[in-house]
Amino acid sequence: MNGSLQIGQVVGVPLRMHWSVPLLVGLFAFGLGRQALPAWMPGRPPAVYALGGVIGAVLLTGSLLLHETAHAATARRRKISVEDVTLWALGGMTRMGRPQSAAAAFAVAVSGPLTSLALGGLALGAGIGLQRLAGWAELPAVILLWLGWANLFLGVFNLLPAVPLDGGRVVQAVLWWRTKDRDRADLAASRGGQVMGVLFVAAGWISVLRGAPGGLWIVFVGLFVMVVAGAERRRAALHTSLRGVRVADAMSSPVVTGADWLTVQRFIDEVAVPAHHTALPLLDFEGRPSGLVQLQRLASVPPPSRETARVREVATPLSQCAVAAPDDLLSDAVDRFTLRTGPRLLVLDAGRLVGIVTGKDVTRLMQRRTLSARENGDRADD
Repeated sequence: MNGSLQIGQVVGVPLRMHWSVPLLVGLFAFGLGRQALPAWMPGRPPAVYALGGVIGAVLLTGSLLLHETAHAATARRRKISVEDVTLWALGGMTRMGRPQSAAAAFAVAVSGPLTSLALGGLALGAGIGLQRLAGWAELPAVILLWLGWANLFLGVFNLLPAVPLDGGRVVQAVLWWRTKDRDRADLAASRGGQVMGVLFVAAGWISVLRGAPGGLWIVFVGLFVMVVAGAERRRAALHTSLRGVRVADAMSSPVVTGADWLTVQRFIDEVAVPAHHTALPLLDFEGRPSGLVQLQRLASVPPPSRETARVREVATPLSQCAVAAPDDLLSDAVDRFTLRTGPRLLVLDAGRLVGIVTGKDVTRLMQRRTLSARENGDRADD
């Protein structure tokens, strides 16, 4: 996600934090310190409320991290690749590959809400236990009670049947299991997500019109659900249209390549400028693919350094590029597109680069298939 910074790792995958996380923590702290704590334990100094608000906000942020960690850990146990875990204003997001079975998809989807519900139950139990103690235990008890209810709400909210919420993923998995058709299940679940997003937006605006400014948050959540569900609907439609198509049917070949040992300046003059491409695959001394370099990365190298820096130093290594074999299904291969290299897929056969698939290649293939289908339909009508 743009605007995020890697701060560590969880279960062996990068943990990233978006710039909006401090805002999220601030909102949690304000809600707890200015509203919940004064209502539950009145008559305390403002400093006590402020300290309790900060502690509760940090604990709730940690709960969000555990929710996403559960997704990532379950995915890895199910042999699903996990790119990273990101905390941001709406909680968290775990980027991973597509599950290969409905059972795996279901397990990954429910792991997060179950973790939140379990944390909520533990926090409530601990809070109730501390309430029986006097004096110093009152503040921790109230914080734990608030944390428990917040986690229970988080778990239940995430089970709503709206993609990209976990409940929407559960619906996808169940429909996939019932119909044996993943693309059809994805399309149905994404439509449901769009409908739920519209309902969120409507409910939020009604709340705002009734004088509840918190309704703006519901509107924001609804818009996010609508956008992501719409994107997943388009992806499901793409998978349906590409069913049975192989990577070789869409790839461009031969491929313009460059040597990864060239200096940046020499690569620009001899390869990049004449090629008229925005990204170029690189080959090592033995002619094997070593990565992909984008023109914007070349342009970011300061002119004084271009005579000494090697192009491989600013390129995306092959291990971080999307790759496929010529006989792979194109519908599965396009899911390997990454934000790092964009809609580009290097096609390898026995370790050798034989082609490249870009977003434009996929679009052209779909246009040809559409025209062919229309032509065959016209002939049938005649």
